[in-house]
Amino acid sequence: MLAGKKVLVVMPAYNAARTLERTFQDIPFDVVDEVLLVDDASHDETLEVARRLGIRCFLHERNMGYGRNQKTCYTEALKSGADIVVMLHPDYQYSPKIIPALAGLVASGEYDVAIGSRILGGKSRQGGMPVYKYLANRLLTAFQNLFLGAKLSEYHTGFRAFSRQVLETLPLWENSDDFVFDNQMLAQAIFFGFRVGEASCPTRYFPEASSINFPRSVKYGLGVLATSLQFFLEKRGWGQYRIYSPMGRGLLNPPYYSEHRLSRH
Repeated sequence: MLAGKKVLVVMPAYNAARTLERTFQDIPFDVVDEVLLVDDASHDETLEVARRLGIRCFLHERNMGYGRNQKTCYTEALKSGADIVVMLHPDYQYSPKIIPALAGLVASGEYDVAIGSRILGGKSRQGGMPVYKYLANRLLTAFQNLFLGAKLSEYHTGFRAFSRQVLETLPLWENSDDFVFDNQMLAQAIFFGFRVGEASCPTRYFPEASSINFPRSVKYGLGVLATSLQFFLEKRGWGQYRIYSPMGRGLLNPPYYSEHRLSRH
């Protein structure tokens, strides 16, 4: 508990067997009440490692994408009564030791969303971030600050904390099931008037850490540009997009699927 609020860590996992235990061991359980992992049909022993560590797990019966994984993570976190949800990649790229800082920003009541920024502190390149990723990060962030009217140091970190209200409000089911989900979610939070805070977070790039390849990075970048342009047009009444609609489908009213795709492990 933190300031009387239940803190739950969710891990969207895919082939994370080699790094999951290291990540889990660094989680500060004096602050975190529970950890939940959703495995997106991994081909390795991710589930076996998670079970051994005592993590509550859910399994997608087929690979459904990083964005869909997060939708499941947040849905199950809300069902578990979480007040603050921290999304942590199980690939050990982000330091779990920063969880109290992120959760604390939300627990303070001053912020609704907190992100672990790789750019604040100026150590992202020292942590091994590839040059092309760093340059793309800076260019896309500048573009988004201009089009979204915000002043964040970056929009592309995968280490975030959310209040329960944010997760219940945003129309997350309207978002992509792919990697651009992260960016859409942050843009939605800004669009709906939620307050976003940042904390500096060291990052590690090493062979076992997950990373999307160049073609998928290009696809992500194009998705970021589209998300920003839609935000700009919607704000000015020049367009209507379901990801920014209060009537869009959220976690409390998910779409119906006849095929069972999730099992608890």
